[in-house]
Amino acid sequence: MSTFSVTLGNVLLTLLYMSAGFLLSKAKKVVPDHMSSISSILLYICGPCMFLDTIVNMDYSPSQTVSMLLFLVITLAVMGLVLLLIFLLLGRRRKDFAFRMMAIASVMGNVGFFGLPIVRAVFPAAPEAAAYSCIFCASMNIVAWTLCVFILTDDRKYMSVKASLLNPTVLPVALAMVLYALGAKNWMPQLVLGGIHSVGSISTPLCMFILGIRLSTMTLKSFFTSPVPWLASFGKLLAFPLISYGIALLLPLSDVFRASILLLSATPCASIILNLSEIHHHGQDIAARCALLSTLLSVLTIPLLSLLL
Repeated sequence: MSTFSVTLGNVLLTLLYMSAGFLLSKAKKVVPDHMSSISSILLYICGPCMFLDTIVNMDYSPSQTVSMLLFLVITLAVMGLVLLLIFLLLGRRRKDFAFRMMAIASVMGNVGFFGLPIVRAVFPAAPEAAAYSCIFCASMNIVAWTLCVFILTDDRKYMSVKASLLNPTVLPVALAMVLYALGAKNWMPQLVLGGIHSVGSISTPLCMFILGIRLSTMTLKSFFTSPVPWLASFGKLLAFPLISYGIALLLPLSDVFRASILLLSATPCASIILNLSEIHHHGQDIAARCALLSTLLSVLTIPLLSLLL
């Protein structure tokens, strides 16, 4: 099966999960106001289990470890570079909160819940591709709580190295890397590993159910009242992945490494932009529209970008 077919099938599957949440909400079987509680389960339980399951179950290899650390460095550098470039190009528009939100939405992608199933399906014989997704999640959170917070608030006092490292994404990834290095898959009880796998495997459906429920609260008209969600979607789904892939092509990297960077960079806007807006009590509606519109458009862009591989 071609990469195009695999990516298209997986993107359509995630949108099917999203439609289920949408229909449940429209049928009034779920209450959108309760989504914050379910989001907490996803963030603090399901997500960490997904990271642990992905990395711990790999066979230890020094070269593979170096590749994962290199992936961390490169994604940190690319995100920082693109963010600074967008911030400079905004000029006077930097004073507008909506455009600052657009800047961070253009690089913060759903590389875990959305991206991991895609790279795992494209490279079933290369477990490091799925691990790259987890590493990307960690690098994204580091950037989110430092550079992104500064851009969003236009105030350095909100930047926090502590928050960038001690959060429910970076900590589980770091723990997973330690257990992986210790060969935990060979000595941890299978009951425990199986439990972690079971909980982690519901992460993607649960994430998309939540997005579908949020979509049900919006009108079609709301997506056309501002250019920001469209600009963010263009940046996130096309510009950012092409820049990331272009940089990867200039470096002596493996095909799986380069392909993972392209596919993961092409994922739609991440829910972390919603978290940042909610923490600072501003821009929640814009952030939600960026995440939802880019998710809907990704059914076209990700399969098309996969043709570059």
